[in-house]
Amino acid sequence: MGQRKNWENGGKTMELNIESLTKHYGDLCALEDFTVCLRPGVYGLLGPNGAGKSTLMNLLTDTVKREAGSIRYNGKEILELGRGYRALVGYMPQQQGYYEEFTVGRFLYYMAALKGLSRSKARGEITEFLEVVGLSDCLHKKMGSLSGGMRQRILLVQALLGSPKVLLLDEPTAGLDPEERIRIRNYISAIATERIVLLATHVVSDVESIAEEILLLRKGQLIARDTPAALVDQTRPFVSELLCLPEELPQIQNQYRISNISQYGSQLLLRLVGPNLPPPCFPDIRVGLDEVYLYFMNWK
Repeated sequence: MGQRKNWENGGKTMELNIESLTKHYGDLCALEDFTVCLRPGVYGLLGPNGAGKSTLMNLLTDTVKREAGSIRYNGKEILELGRGYRALVGYMPQQQGYYEEFTVGRFLYYMAALKGLSRSKARGEITEFLEVVGLSDCLHKKMGSLSGGMRQRILLVQALLGSPKVLLLDEPTAGLDPEERIRIRNYISAIATERIVLLATHVVSDVESIAEEILLLRKGQLIARDTPAALVDQTRPFVSELLCLPEELPQIQNQYRISNISQYGSQLLLRLVGPNLPPPCFPDIRVGLDEVYLYFMNWK
C-alpha cells in the first residue's frame, strides 16, 4: 500500500475503526462480525447484490441501528460523537428521494443547509462541484427533468458538500457513460489523500485502478481484504486460457467459470477461473480483478 498522509492533531493518521459489526433483518444475516480499520485512501467494496454493501453503508452513516459491534472515528465511538460525526460524513446512496419540481440548485442548497453550511460557503462549493461533474449548466434545471446518470452526479455533489472526511459512495458511477465514469473515478482518486473513501460497487473497473485496498464481501461476511496486486497474485494459480471451437463453448461453460471470451482466428480464446483447470495455451495470462472477483466469490 502506498504511503498515507498523516494529518490532523499531532500528526496522527485519521482512522475509522470498525469492529465486529453485525446486522440481521429477520432471519437474514445482512452483515456478520465485520471488522476493518480504514485510513485515508480509496477502498473498493466489492460483492454481488445482497452481499451487505448497502447495509454496511447505512450502519456507517448511523441511519440503521446495529445489533453488535463498534464504529470508532479517531478512537471515539460515533454514537457518542453524534452530530459531530455526521458532519464529517458524506454519503451518496444508490437512490435518494427528492422533489421532482425542485431545481438542482434548490436541492443542493437544501442539502447544504442540512449540513450546516452558510449560504455563501454553499454557493462556492456547489459551483465548484457542479463543474467537477460536468453539470455547471444544470443549476436551474428541475431534478425530474434529468437523466439517471445526471441525477447520479448530483447525488455525488451533495455527498461532497461540506468537505467530508469520510466519503461513502454506493454505486457512484451507475448510469454514467464511459467518459463521465473516468472523470468521476479520477476525481475520487485525487481527493482521497485526505479522506477515507469507501466505494461500494459491483463494477470492478471502478476500483481496479484507484483503490489502495479491496474488500470482498459475500453473504454479509468479509472474505478477503488486500491490495489489488496481492489479490491478483493469490488468484493467478487459478486462472488459465483455453482455445476452443465455437460449437464447443456450451459444454465448456457448463464445466468452468469464464471471465472473458475473445475471437482468435476461427477459434475462441477463453479465460477460465477456478480449481482443476486445463493447462494454459499461452504462457502470459492477464489476471485482473474480474478474475479475483470470480475466484473469491465462488471458491474461497
